Amino acid sequence: MILANIFCLLFFLDETLRSLASPSSPQGPELHGWRPPVDCVRANELCAAESNCSSRYRTLRQCLAGRDRNTMLANKECQAALEVLQESPLYDCRCKRGMKKELQCLQIYWSIHLGLTEGEEFYEASPYEPVTSRLSDIFRLASIFSGTGADPAVSAKSNHCLDAAKACNLNDNCKKLRSSYISICNREISPAERCNRRKCHKALRQFFDRVPSEYTYRMLFCSCQDQACAERRRQTILPSCSYEDKEKPNCLDLRSVCRTDHLCRSRLADFHANCRASYQTLTSCPADNYQACLGSYAGMIGFDMTPNYVDSSPTGIVVSPWCSCRGSGNMEEECEKFLRDFTENPCLRNAIQAFGNGTDVNLSPKNPSFQATQAPRVEKAPSLPDDLSDSTSLGTSVISTCTSVQEQGLKANNSKELSMCFTELTTNIIPGSNKVIKPNSGPCRATPSAALTAVSFLMLKLAL
Repeated sequence: MILANIFCLLFFLDETLRSLASPSSPQGPELHGWRPPVDCVRANELCAAESNCSSRYRTLRQCLAGRDRNTMLANKECQAALEVLQESPLYDCRCKRGMKKELQCLQIYWSIHLGLTEGEEFYEASPYEPVTSRLSDIFRLASIFSGTGADPAVSAKSNHCLDAAKACNLNDNCKKLRSSYISICNREISPAERCNRRKCHKALRQFFDRVPSEYTYRMLFCSCQDQACAERRRQTILPSCSYEDKEKPNCLDLRSVCRTDHLCRSRLADFHANCRASYQTLTSCPADNYQACLGSYAGMIGFDMTPNYVDSSPTGIVVSPWCSCRGSGNMEEECEKFLRDFTENPCLRNAIQAFGNGTDVNLSPKNPSFQATQAPRVEKAPSLPDDLSDSTSLGTSVISTCTSVQEQGLKANNSKELSMCFTELTTNIIPGSNKVIKPNSGPCRATPSAALTAVSFLMLKLAL
């Protein structure tokens, strides 16, 4: 009897120590096959290192060459290749905008996902990693830029778009790339050809991809009180070369042209993913994320689908690609829907107005009880010269949203964003699902206190 009890005690201790030593991991049918996404260049390298994945990937690329989806899936070998690749890192891979090998990454992404879609979809999934940051620090800088908190009389008279251009000239990188695209886009080729649009677009893409958002956003989304300011804002991208043309093409035709280019297709899909009007959020933006929408809008500049302000109205914000729905035939309803995503988009309009006003959604946690972010990073910006009297001073600090709420003692409310600031440290969210898994969920784990209690009980039993 005593030997049996000793054996049970040792077995129990072994199982307890194993459960304490091994980290808990989510299990269950809902998590089967889930993998954290990697960028598509890295996923391609992992696939190439595995013979089965590599051969199936080559097969799928051959299947997609010159075939529609239905024809491809009718071939058993093509279907088998697609099924294998859906279990590989290639299926979940994503790209980062402006990354070193962005075009290669996007080519890999679409080589898989074009085979998964049934025909041409109205809204395509974005190949880019989702934007989780909100850049409230940029909106705070915008508040300083636009004069919020300053003398209202002075702020009303200030041309914030002119101030944005002057601030850009004080930053070497911004000044260099801005001067470059202005020079290229203003260079007349011949009396019949006012500029080289392809080179102009490339220079614009370099500017908006390489210059920090506190400069590019300020030039694109500056708030205006008069027509002169609004016209300067409209002229930011040199629309006579980069935007306007002799005739407006049909919007669906323009979309089709855009989708033949991996970069343009990806930026358009990203715009729809982050700016598509949502009537289930406070701001009409997906996840109430202004920054994601503004970044996606700026990311389309320099492509065939380049958007811009349609007029010089200081108050009515209306943007559109250079296209119309004339000649749409029986596709007119779809064309109008596509165009309204630009011209009548409450998410995009609210995001532009919020930036111009220096405001963001007031999302703060309920009673935050501990520090959830790192100490704020302070960046000292150069002050403008004295002779630029009509410009405003640059901000002196960039403070994360979570930290500023905690340090400034702002009132907490029932919103989402900053609640995530301190709950994300204790929960795991599975991408692509609404399921939240707590770190201690999953397989049952014995706690040290429970183990000691059980051991004490067994020792007492042995003693008796």
